[in-house]
Amino acid sequence: MNYMRTAILLAGLTALFMGVGYLIGGQTGALLALVVAAGMNIFSYWNSDKMVLSMHGAHQVDESSAPDLYRMVRDLAGRAGLPMPKVYIMENDQPNAFATGRNPENAAVAVTTGLMNYLNRDEVAGVIAHELAHIKNRDTLIMTITATIAGAISMLAQFGMFFSGNRNNSSFGIIGTLAMVILAPIAAMLVQMAISRTREYAADRLGAMIQGTPQPLISGLAKISNAAHQIENVSAENNPATAHMFIINPLIGEHGWDNLFQTHPKTENRIAALQQLGTEMGMGGGASGFGNAPRSAVPPAGTGGSPWGQRRGGPWG
Repeated sequence: MNYMRTAILLAGLTALFMGVGYLIGGQTGALLALVVAAGMNIFSYWNSDKMVLSMHGAHQVDESSAPDLYRMVRDLAGRAGLPMPKVYIMENDQPNAFATGRNPENAAVAVTTGLMNYLNRDEVAGVIAHELAHIKNRDTLIMTITATIAGAISMLAQFGMFFSGNRNNSSFGIIGTLAMVILAPIAAMLVQMAISRTREYAADRLGAMIQGTPQPLISGLAKISNAAHQIENVSAENNPATAHMFIINPLIGEHGWDNLFQTHPKTENRIAALQQLGTEMGMGGGASGFGNAPRSAVPPAGTGGSPWGQRRGGPWG
């Protein structure tokens, strides 16, 4: 089913890409955009995960360099019935994480140093279980390709603003170009929002079932949401089209573009759904509640430490 959704998404974004090309360069621009989009689709299928990981400065770790984190991922992947994904760490003070890869056999989980410093072991396990749920549900292909192509559409639309005066084949004129500069990124983000909101609830539910309890994820979501509004994620701000991949939207919202990338359900609603799941599992909803992580507890910028297993102190002993 997800492969069909991916094909539909690629077709839609390709058509949008061609529309922007037409408004910039008429029929020649549309044809050129088609050629570029076809190449981009092929390249994105095989390499979009590497591109996204590179955008966020993620570096791969193994059992010798980050033993506790690596073993945790391995244990949870085993519970989920998944192959062992690659494990990456991003040097970033904001607690956050995402998964990527075209299929479970070629998947990766990336976490920030802020996540490891700010959350306890169980909460980190809850976050990782959520990301593994995305892999098991085969969300990662569509998430990663959407990020790549939506970012390209935004860049092409902005490119058109600077070169619209040189276009003589389009009947839309400068008004049409300016409209596409505004509408193309919005259209791409609407696609992301339609994908993201439903898949986050599904990944929350499956992640809690992989871990065996929703309570750590409830607490972790509250902490991450509070921190994400205070600690800037520079790489995400520079690449906002990747925001929908993170467990909590990493954009602080101080920039105009950020409002186009609000792709996640409200954290309060996600927590309420998890509390309901806890009741269904016979565990009760838990006492966490949204916002119980005090804002004063957010670590100051610059306190991100080394990967687990390479430092002392904190939740990893």
